[in-house]
Amino acid sequence: MALDNLIFAQCILYFLAFVFGFIAVVPLSENTEDFGGKCLLFTRGMWQNENITVSKQRFIVEEWGSESSCSFITFVGISSLILSAVQAWRLLFFLCKGHDDSIFNAFLNLLISSLVVFSVFLSSTIVSVGFNMWCESVTEGGTMPSSCEDLQDTDLELGLDNSAFYDQFAIAQFGLWAAWLTWLGIAVMAFLKVYHNYRQEDLLDSLIHEKDLLLGRSSRRNSGLKIGLL
Repeated sequence: MALDNLIFAQCILYFLAFVFGFIAVVPLSENTEDFGGKCLLFTRGMWQNENITVSKQRFIVEEWGSESSCSFITFVGISSLILSAVQAWRLLFFLCKGHDDSIFNAFLNLLISSLVVFSVFLSSTIVSVGFNMWCESVTEGGTMPSSCEDLQDTDLELGLDNSAFYDQFAIAQFGLWAAWLTWLGIAVMAFLKVYHNYRQEDLLDSLIHEKDLLLGRSSRRNSGLKIGLL
């Protein structure tokens, strides 16, 4: 019963990881499409007057962020999305059929979940730091009268659609950090599963050893009785 509860808890966590991964991947994909493949993260720029006679300012991008940053985050999000869906389905099958992982599979799941925890944490940090850098640039360190959220309603005249960048990355950050916490829980559950299997194996070895000792004592007693009768 305790093992079934553990598998059920793992199944729920994998389902949550799938949901949070989906929440993160969708806005990231939308932003990539809106920005024409350009990566907003770590982008640097400044506001400048259009010309000497007109006081109107426009935002000039000095350097776009590396596209590999956004590609890495999207890759991690999609990978964790697929992995969580596969694992949730597999554990649901185990739960219905009453099966269980082998010791090797349980240890392999622990390694994979630990790797995903690290990857999702790295992706979440990149998104948070990179987006803060973009907001610092577009608000000039907070000196602009408009906030970063307000500026998504302003046409920055960059030749792309910036009408939802703040909402997209706010949702993506929530999804990634929530996914990281969920995968951390999955890793803890995987560790408990390995520990449980190890204890079970240890208990089985002890029972076999005790059985051998009892059989050995029983055979010696039977031999002693036969000698006495002779």
